[in-house]
Amino acid sequence: MMNRLDIATSMLSITSPGVLFGENPVEWARRVNEYGAELVQKHPGRFGLLATLPLPDVDAALAELAHALDNLHADGIVMETNFDGHYLSDPLFEPVLAELDRRRATLFIHPTSPACFEHTSLGYPRPVLEFLLDTTRTIADLVLGGTLDRYPNIQIIVPHCGAALPSVADRLAGFSALFPLGGQNPGDIDVIGTLRRLHYEVGAGYPFPRQLSGLLDLVEPSQLLFGTDYPFGGLAGIERNISALEETSLLKKDDVRNAFRTNALSLFPNLSSR
Repeated sequence: MMNRLDIATSMLSITSPGVLFGENPVEWARRVNEYGAELVQKHPGRFGLLATLPLPDVDAALAELAHALDNLHADGIVMETNFDGHYLSDPLFEPVLAELDRRRATLFIHPTSPACFEHTSLGYPRPVLEFLLDTTRTIADLVLGGTLDRYPNIQIIVPHCGAALPSVADRLAGFSALFPLGGQNPGDIDVIGTLRRLHYEVGAGYPFPRQLSGLLDLVEPSQLLFGTDYPFGGLAGIERNISALEETSLLKKDDVRNAFRTNALSLFPNLSSR
């Protein structure tokens, strides 16, 4: 797939449901991370690794985070939008976020199903609506509760072209200015400013033409990163999204080139040395 589509480098990560499906998530996290690190070593420059953490076990996650970044030299971390119904702003995860902040790490967030999906998915496959809405939910909570203000050094990548965040950003900002939300006083949180400093993956799903237009009303092109969602995206869908990004009138040619590669290199500096 990479050769056919002229993709030089892919960042590897584990998707939903992460490693929680196994009997021993701690063991599974170690196995997939070490396998990913082997691929990076065997194919220099072709792959990067976003390591998986065995959350919600925080102690084990901290140990795996240190192993992945210090020993395996992973390029960043991947976390799901929630773990057993605990969203990323849950106080349970504060030690993990604090360590990511201390290390100035890059964190890719991948959606998963909310705990109540049986009652909200309306019988549709969960990625149709629930994944996008869970991304919106966890990022909104991180912003409104001040978590991202407390940990400003984490470089966060939001998937699926920002999900519904561009559409609800002004609503979040308006409520935040009027009411005490997430333990914050009215006006404490610069919602729009916080969303603008995040990074957004723009290749997975169906972001063209409408969703990208909304995102570009919120953030600068320098915050965009192309992603494939392979293998779930499928070859035909990835080809379609590459062509749509190349041909869009919403971005300059340099912005498109940067979204395909240059913006990612600034987030993953170790790739350059490889």
